[in-house]
Amino acid sequence: MRDESWLPPSVLLTVDLVILTLREGRLCVLLVKRGKEPFAGMQALPGGFLDHVGETISDAARRELGEETAVDAGQFHLEQLATYGDPGRDPRGRIVSVAHLAIAPRLPDPIAGTDAADASWVPAEAVLSGEVRLAFDHSRIVADGIERARTKLEFSALATAFCEDLFTIAELRQVYEAVWGVTLDTRNFYRKVQAVEGFIVSAGMERRTAVGRPARLFRAGPTTMLFPPLTRPVLPLTEQQAKELSEQTKEWE
Repeated sequence: MRDESWLPPSVLLTVDLVILTLREGRLCVLLVKRGKEPFAGMQALPGGFLDHVGETISDAARRELGEETAVDAGQFHLEQLATYGDPGRDPRGRIVSVAHLAIAPRLPDPIAGTDAADASWVPAEAVLSGEVRLAFDHSRIVADGIERARTKLEFSALATAFCEDLFTIAELRQVYEAVWGVTLDTRNFYRKVQAVEGFIVSAGMERRTAVGRPARLFRAGPTTMLFPPLTRPVLPLTEQQAKELSEQTKEWE
């Protein structure tokens, strides 16, 4: 039986946002430069504490989206990603973060929030490779968010969240190429997309192009789960990944 003098530990709750968009054909994540300690001057994910006792976690995420992007949160695909609460993840105390994944097309240049000195779109690969180091455990959260997006592109219609209301199949293919980090065969991609009933539907319009025939326009269809799925190509291991795998194998021997 628990001692009657026992008190629950003091735990604070925050939301962190992995906000993804495509800019000039590259997958980018929104980062802010911290203006306060801890980790003042370092890049981090946008986010913050719950505003008041009555604010729900979802409301906090939507509020932060609006504050950090100056875009109506209703224009985003927003989903809860995971909860991060390892002791020591934040030097200010025991702070648990409920991270969210947010996706929208063609987002504008960001505006720094109240606790940030600056905000910018950073190529996702720069974070995944470690070229850009992040405060707290935010590198792990970014990696988890990107992997969630990559996986869901195989089995769901998430790719259309990166597109405008009307898009071409070439623009949809660019989403897959940017998020997966691959180059896809144009004809094979067209065939696979058209094989999934209700994934995209014709808008009955065309867009003129600089060269060649006008491109047909499509919009997202009613289908949310793709069958057959658009399987992600298997990429060869990078030098760093091969090194890490070799080290893990030695530990198991």
